[in-house]
Amino acid sequence: MDLKELTAFQTIIQEGNFSKAAAKLNYAQSTITNQVQRLEKELGIKLFKRGWDSELTASGQIFAAEIDKLIQHWNYVSEQAKALQKEEIGTLSVGGLESLTEQALPNALRRFREHKPNVSCHFTIGNTDSLSRGVLQHQLDFAICGEPADSSFFRFEPLYSEKISFIVANNHPLAGRDGISFEKLFDYPMIIGGNTCLYYLHLSKQFSRYTETPFLYTVSQISAIPGFVQRIPSVGAVLNSTPLPPNVVSIRVELKDFFIPVGLLQSRNDEYVSSSKNLLMQYIKEEISHNRRKN
Repeated sequence: MDLKELTAFQTIIQEGNFSKAAAKLNYAQSTITNQVQRLEKELGIKLFKRGWDSELTASGQIFAAEIDKLIQHWNYVSEQAKALQKEEIGTLSVGGLESLTEQALPNALRRFREHKPNVSCHFTIGNTDSLSRGVLQHQLDFAICGEPADSSFFRFEPLYSEKISFIVANNHPLAGRDGISFEKLFDYPMIIGGNTCLYYLHLSKQFSRYTETPFLYTVSQISAIPGFVQRIPSVGAVLNSTPLPPNVVSIRVELKDFFIPVGLLQSRNDEYVSSSKNLLMQYIKEEISHNRRKN
């Protein structure tokens, strides 16, 4: 059994018959027929009922259901062998939330370079919406972000929960108060992340439970929100990991659901993981775990 035989079988399934498959692969039809016959002999089963309509046998249907995975695995093994020959030269594209840029991603890259010095890494920092689109469009190998609203195309491994925190300037009327109701925040303008941020969507669900909602300003970069709160009498909604300047403080707000899960996001179609990708993911997960314990 070789890759040409598997590809010939896959192409017949895709094109509907032997002649179209031969034309697509630029083979003579006899070549396609011979490849299928060799495959049947090696497997010890008949894949097609004899005739020109390329109708699969029951055994052929079972084999057809697995052909894409078989070819993907074949290519994966081949790529792994080539990677070893090339001393694993390649590129990984990784997405991450802004909160990971201070320690987790730099420390993981430092450790990764010690073992994979010839693999280049490109990091994209964004929110869950942009990062999940990058994974879906195969622009990113994986991302550390929130779980997308539609997760049917992804595999999501939760790593930790990010807490929503409300902040004010230290001279704000709410500063230093305990037990502030969520609705009380509506008395002040609220500055939050852009409408594609996961926590924006999370807060929107909370807002929908009330007849009134706050007047909103949005800032696409969450780390910039404390600077606005310093200068504008308002309430800021940030993530608990967001650094605060000395004259900005967190306030205690009564809200049942403060937490947003953050985890490892991959495409559901990625059946196989290269050793380099697997190693970098492992280092990032370890650094995140270490930082969470330390904090």
